[in-house]
Amino acid sequence: MKLHKGLKRLGVITSLGVLLVLIQGALVTKTGSGEGCGNTWPLCFGEVIPMDPPPETVIEFSHRLVAGIVGMLVILMAIWSWRRLNHLAETKFLALISVFMIIFQGLLGAGAVVFGQSNLIMALHFGFSALSFASVVLLTRLAFEDGHLTKQYVPTVTKAYKWFVILTTVYTYVVIYTGAYVKHTGATLACSGFPLCNGELLPSLTGGAGAQIGAQVFHRAAAITLFLLLVILFIWTMKTFRHMRVLSVCAWLALILVIGQAASGISVVFTLNESLTLGIFHALLISLLFTVLCYMVMLVTRKSR
Repeated sequence: MKLHKGLKRLGVITSLGVLLVLIQGALVTKTGSGEGCGNTWPLCFGEVIPMDPPPETVIEFSHRLVAGIVGMLVILMAIWSWRRLNHLAETKFLALISVFMIIFQGLLGAGAVVFGQSNLIMALHFGFSALSFASVVLLTRLAFEDGHLTKQYVPTVTKAYKWFVILTTVYTYVVIYTGAYVKHTGATLACSGFPLCNGELLPSLTGGAGAQIGAQVFHRAAAITLFLLLVILFIWTMKTFRHMRVLSVCAWLALILVIGQAASGISVVFTLNESLTLGIFHALLISLLFTVLCYMVMLVTRKSR
């Protein structure tokens, strides 16, 4: 007998929905469509459905529409999981986080439209989207785990490894924030070329573009550090915990995703940020990477019952 068949399906649909909202959010930022509906919310230029809208209005309005539908799915997913998976230790925490994040990022987006927000706050908006996606995916994973009628997988790892996974995941979230800040401050092309910035190892931070160059250099340094941390995580996992298949697969996925993330980021610089696909792909990969690492955190912090 298969358990939680409906919950699994809802989880997959909701996870894909949250991912779509995340991509749409990146598209709104990339195309500068944040004011596509003016400063009105939830209406669009005072209309329920805008008539004969320009492209930026279509992008913003569709983002709002899909986000509203997905928000209801997330709440439904959280309630269903709370009732059917409440015997699993992680369920209630993930259910609360998923609902809080989807509501909070919606309010943050609405506030940005009506009142305007600083670049710092808007950068957090993408970070909350990544947390929302990760929490829904992990809830879905719990439904699939419990549906096998087998004992929950609890890997036995060292304390040092556990904390390395946790701290690397937290650091990844910081890197997400630095990247979102670069995007919202228009600093994507503050540095020409890679790995040098405007032909210099340590570029000058003075002048009108100094703040943007500083944001870009800081993000690059943070991203390179993350790459090195994930290489260490991969080697550590393969050397010590290779027999634990789930951890090994996660380590492989994390390495592949961070390589793709680095490649897409460098490509954005060399294509002068003219490719819409590359920018969205860059946002997608870091969200998937963060989700994989969050799953590793869930695994290594489990206790045998």
